[in-house]
Amino acid sequence: MCTRGIAWSVQVLMQADPFLSELTNMYERSTEKGSVWVTMKRSSMKCQARLKKMASKGEPVEYRCLVRATDGKRNISTSLSAKEYLKFQASYALVLKAHMHALKKRERKDRKKTVEAEKIPEKEPKKQKKSSSKKSAGSK
Repeated sequence: MCTRGIAWSVQVLMQADPFLSELTNMYERSTEKGSVWVTMKRSSMKCQARLKKMASKGEPVEYRCLVRATDGKRNISTSLSAKEYLKFQASYALVLKAHMHALKKRERKDRKKTVEAEKIPEKEPKKQKKSSSKKSAGSK
């Protein structure tokens, strides 16, 4: 058995459909306050020692996609093959689109107005009057 110093607690991998339904529940719980973090990475689901043995024997290594999600209180994870990944990605996109309403809108228009207000005076530079060095006739 291989062990690693991973911050994720040891847990059972879920199937893709229960993972997506639990992810939906996480997004719904964190609508008002909180965040959900989702990470995806390539994994062979084998330890380094076993990978080295497989490489020395010339056996092919099947890589999978490890998907993890947490809301700070609960961690869930699933492992997907290359064939399952395409179907999962489409379902995951639907879940994300359904819960995008909780995002804060950018305040981009206000920033443009302030930038434009600063640029207007710069476009019309002030002309400086030349001071004349003529002396008045009465000062001798």
